Amino acid sequence: MVAVASIHDRLRNPDAGVRRIAVIDLPYTDEEDDIAPLLVEALSDADASVRLEAAKALEGFEEHEVLTALVPLLKDSDAAVRDAVAYTLAELKEPSSAGPILPYLSDADAEVQAAALQAVRALRVDAAFEPAMQALQHTDARVRRAAVGVLGYLKKPQALGALTEVAAHDPDAEVRRIAVGAISYAGDTADVSVLPALGRAIADPVWQVREEAATTYAKTNSLLGVPNLVRAMDDEYWQVRVKAARSLGKLKARDGVMVLIEALIHPVSNLRKEAVIALGEIGDSRAIAPLERAMQDPDPDVRKLSKLALTSMQMPKQGA
Repeated sequence: MVAVASIHDRLRNPDAGVRRIAVIDLPYTDEEDDIAPLLVEALSDADASVRLEAAKALEGFEEHEVLTALVPLLKDSDAAVRDAVAYTLAELKEPSSAGPILPYLSDADAEVQAAALQAVRALRVDAAFEPAMQALQHTDARVRRAAVGVLGYLKKPQALGALTEVAAHDPDAEVRRIAVGAISYAGDTADVSVLPALGRAIADPVWQVREEAATTYAKTNSLLGVPNLVRAMDDEYWQVRVKAARSLGKLKARDGVMVLIEALIHPVSNLRKEAVIALGEIGDSRAIAPLERAMQDPDPDVRKLSKLALTSMQMPKQGA
């Protein structure tokens, strides 16, 4: 343990580097009651690196004084400090903490608005819904990304139309990717509101968006997207193929058996593993012989997974 008296002296040292290390040491002091007040005091330090460490160290402190001190730093002049404050506020996980943050959701400064949206995302407060919907139209991609995150956490059906539009047409690839992931909560409405957007996303020019779309298909629980997943098994990026294989397995899509069998000889072992797992989940007898051959695969994980897949396929079904 570090003596709190020594921390006091170092926090007032003219050298910012000394003060920064003192802040890092604070959580390990022998006086727990003094930690939060001293960290709050460090939030007003003239040096951004000290404020940054104080903001990070306050994660997990739920005192009202901490919240009150952190929120104004959403407008800090240093981007790293703003991000750390947003993260620490989000980690409070208490919806009641959102009140002081809400006014910042429509701040004129795009960086402040983005940080505030990030802060309330995990708090899941209804009051953030309308500001987030409006922020989808912001000219700054950082704000739109944060807004999509808020709406994805809130999981409101009213947002699906806007999110699918963003997923298909936003000029920023990362915004499109996040939006594709955010619409995975569509549930029973997936067939009409989400699948058309996923159909566009699985053909997006940016492979990370296609990869997200391939993942999201499984969460819709709809077989209507299987043809697109089958085509995605021929994507030029193996990362997209991996997610497509995984979704075909989760959907138990028999129409994907043949492309999954073809993937068993792909040079990337991660794809061969996913294909084996998916074939085991689907349980189609056409895969038995290819899986038996896969038990000679040079990758031990592929051999192990092939054995498990064959075993699961040979087990009697419940209720049979």
